[in-house]
Amino acid sequence: MSSFKRVIFALALVSIINVSDGQQIPLNPISYRLFNPFLFNPAIAGSKDFFSVDLLAGFHGKNNSQVISGNTRLMKKIPYHVSSPKISNFSNIGIGASVFHDFNNMTRSAGISAAGSYHLRLERKALTFLSFGASAKGIYHHFEGDSELNIPSKTFIIPDFDAGIYFYNPNIFIGVSANNILGKHEDPDTLDTYTIPISRKYLFHAGYKFVISKSLKIVMEPSVIAVTDDSLNFDWKEMIKPALRLFIGDFCLGTYFNDFDKISFFFQFKYPSFYVGSYFEMPKNSPFYKKSLTAEIAFGINFWGNKSGYTDGSHW
Repeated sequence: MSSFKRVIFALALVSIINVSDGQQIPLNPISYRLFNPFLFNPAIAGSKDFFSVDLLAGFHGKNNSQVISGNTRLMKKIPYHVSSPKISNFSNIGIGASVFHDFNNMTRSAGISAAGSYHLRLERKALTFLSFGASAKGIYHHFEGDSELNIPSKTFIIPDFDAGIYFYNPNIFIGVSANNILGKHEDPDTLDTYTIPISRKYLFHAGYKFVISKSLKIVMEPSVIAVTDDSLNFDWKEMIKPALRLFIGDFCLGTYFNDFDKISFFFQFKYPSFYVGSYFEMPKNSPFYKKSLTAEIAFGINFWGNKSGYTDGSHW
């Protein structure tokens, strides 16, 4: 390889590394942090009083991504008399699983995860819980390479883990979690190191529901996600990602500042047993036709059962 080609090879590889380092898997859809947060904190699995199955799909230019997931609290039977109806109640165990696919320029990733959680009741009415959770993941990552620059394609099969803690009741939630606990995975190369876009992340997640009108079922929920990695970079624009939801009966709309250089908004509408939603993100200082618009769709099915404890057909 000539000196000129070596320089081009190195610059191209460094460019790929810089793009990859800022990613998480799955990087997209962005809206899973809003619609299905158990994917980044496994302790959330089973925190709702229904079995939820969710499909999210995101599109940004030629890039696309999909996540299918589900989570629920396992049930247990309560002792009963022959003349009494059968009654089930929550156990302390929550479970969840997901499958994802992400295509991003020169890379393609896919993976599966399985989560388990334990929910500890903190008061008699069974409204306030502290849960602990962990998930195991298997990730397939393929880098297409570049034949013109003699950059070979690479394929990786990667195991990883997430863990989290979550405090919640009908009004407030607070969670902390660690993603990709095994950290970065590197592959030695003759000139440099190709960094797979998986890095250890630490997340804080909190929100509070303010009841504006009980009769009209209007609730406002400000929340925030704070994320950092092993570099402990505390640049607030990169670290702090606030969100605001407004619930009006069965309708929800809001905004999420995933990128302060973009304008984002989302909405959900809940039917008796399923919901539909969408998330959009557009550049703030550029016409949408010059830069690709991020558009994501969400669809979920909620399977209800016979449960005791806090249950309200209108809640989210």
